[in-house]
Order: sequence, then C-alpha cells, then structure tokens
Amino acid sequence: MSDWQQTTLGAVMSQVSRAVRVEDLTEARYAGVRWYAGGVYDRETVPAQKIKGKTLYQIKRDDIVYNRMWATKASFGVVRDDADGCFVTNDFPVFTVDPKAVLPEYVEAIFHTASFRSEAAGRAVGTTERRRLHVRDFVNIPVILPLLPVQERIIKIIRAVDDQIAALEAEVDAIIGVRTGMVGRSADTEQTALGSLGVVSQGKGLPKEFQGKRTGEVSWYKISDMTGPGNAFGYTLADTRLTLSEVAENGGVVAEAGAVTFPRVGAAVLTEKKRIVDTPGALDENHLIITPGEGTNSEYLLAVMESFALSELVRPGAVPSLNMGLIRSTKVPWSWTENRSLGTALGALRAESRALAAEAASLRATRAALLSGLLDRTIEIESAELEV
Repeated sequence: MSDWQQTTLGAVMSQVSRAVRVEDLTEARYAGVRWYAGGVYDRETVPAQKIKGKTLYQIKRDDIVYNRMWATKASFGVVRDDADGCFVTNDFPVFTVDPKAVLPEYVEAIFHTASFRSEAAGRAVGTTERRRLHVRDFVNIPVILPLLPVQERIIKIIRAVDDQIAALEAEVDAIIGVRTGMVGRSADTEQTALGSLGVVSQGKGLPKEFQGKRTGEVSWYKISDMTGPGNAFGYTLADTRLTLSEVAENGGVVAEAGAVTFPRVGAAVLTEKKRIVDTPGALDENHLIITPGEGTNSEYLLAVMESFALSELVRPGAVPSLNMGLIRSTKVPWSWTENRSLGTALGALRAESRALAAEAASLRATRAALLSGLLDRTIEIESAELEV
C-alpha cells in the first residue's frame, strides 16, 4: 500500500502559459482535444489575419491539456509529436508534470478511467452540457499514484494492447485499400451515370417521438447509426427499432438488403461514409439511397461509391448538401465485366474488415477493463504482464 500514494493533480502538475502575440505570427496551427480522452491533435492552420484574439498559447510535447468547456465529454489529453508547437486559446489550460512524481502517459491513462471522468464532470459548473471545469477544480481532483517504476510497467502493458489494436486497424485499412483498388481497372470501364445503375431515393423522416424506441424488430436508421456498434461496414441494427406497422404508419419505407446509402446533408456528407444495407430497415430523411437495378451488383456498387469523394459534389452554401437529381446525373467509373466478376470477392473482403473491426472493438473493451483494474489494483500487474 505504501507504494501507492493519494494526492491531487495539482500536487504533481503545474500550469504553464507560453503566451504568443497573434501580431507576431503569420499563421497558427490550432490544436484540439478530442472527447473521451481521445488525445490532443493538430486541428487546423489559420492565417494570423483571420484570428480574432490577440494572444494564443503554445503547447509542447508531453503537456497536459484540457478543454474547460467540454469536461463532461472527457476532453483531456497529452500532447504528442503531431501537436507539438501548436497553439490553443485560453479555454485550454496547459500543464506540465513533475517528472519525479508522474509520467505524462500515466496521467493520460488516468483520463481514460470512468472514475476520473465522473469526478471531472461532477466538478464542472454551469447550466448547459458545456459546463466549465475551472482550473482550481481540475487541479484538486484526487488521484492515487504508484512509484514511477510501477507507472512504467502499467504503461508498457497498456501500450502492448494498443499495439495489437493498431495492428488490427492497419489490417482493416489495408483491406479497404484493396477493395477500392480493385475497381475501374478493366478495359471496358467507362463513365456511367448512377441513375442508370439503380433507383435513387431519399429516406423518410423518423418522428421525434419514436426516436430511440424499441417496440419491434425493424430498424429505422439515422445517420448517427453509421458509427453505431456493428454498422461500420454495413447497416445491421439501428438504435430505433419499430414494428413493421409502426414504420408504415409513420411514412417509413423499408430499404432492401443490398441498397447503398450515404449522408445527404450537413457535415456528415464530408465524412465520406457509405454503407450497404445488410439488414433491411427504414432510413431517415438525411440519407440518399441507391437501390441497385437489375444486373447491378451491390458489393461492386458500394466499392465504386467508396472510390470517389462525394464531398466534391456538394452544392455551395453554408450547409453541405446533395440531392437526388445530382446523384442520378453523377458519372462514376463502371465496368460491367468487374460488376459481374468481383462481387463475391468484394463481399468477402468487406466481411473480413467487419470481423477484424469487431476484434479491435473487443480489444478496446478489454483494454478499458484492464486499465481500470490496474489503476484500482484489482488486477495484479504481474498477471497482466504474463497475459499481454
């Protein structure tokens, strides 16, 4: 027990301020802090003449940074090489650690625990979701720290799991690259209007009073479901699930398996997410849908759609948007030879991507439980070292 000491963040970290006048800059690389302890990242570069404030604050590698307005979303992180030298506003307090007491990586590990997130959110003040966590409250958050050698062992264990997750994600990325690289290589490839390959339609609005309800087995997909569990490589299950009669009574139209869909409006268009409908269900009004016509292979259609950027088609304006007419007239590289011969192989690759992504998700859950157990000492370090 003596190797673990209760203290506060403020006892092992010091706030720093590397103020830089905007007038002395030509441009500024802004950093952001992702939600759920996702890390500090290089967000965007902005010309100095477009910056409204007079002062920015530079961050360095191994700094601890948080977004005081999003403590309820665990917007805490450690600066890595990619964000070294970036700038933040005064809404992002910056700290350096006492290297004799704690490692930056260990602080980052603490940020990932449910107990820390709950404590930080509870100390935030305000009346909206964007409650502020003041520095005085942040630095008084209690933590229990082991000696540095123990911190290093815990970090090494977690890093080993992270390496396994990264390897799986790299496999997924490689398979995606193979999929898109398979299309448009045959001699008969020609520019073909999407409207000639299937029926282009728009989803129907999901009434607000039904959103999130689960009264049946028919999914009614919202754009947010694209990133839901099991949906990264095809729609399988929505958060909202109704009876077939409820879907019909509320104007929903069930999209058949094999339909290809993507966002119609808003920032989601720029994410370039495309999905195939694996489990039939209704789609909300923010989806555009291509139901393959006779002879059009859905797996090949999806791969072709993934091979080009829909964001290049968006209509100018404050809100990015696409419409059915634009999609119908859009020409894509299409080979009827590939369409007939590659469907099975493309489907198998997509299934392999889904399996690998599911394995990575399982490992992330294992990582979270392992980290929590190591930090609260319900899991022995020695046993964890043997497992990884």
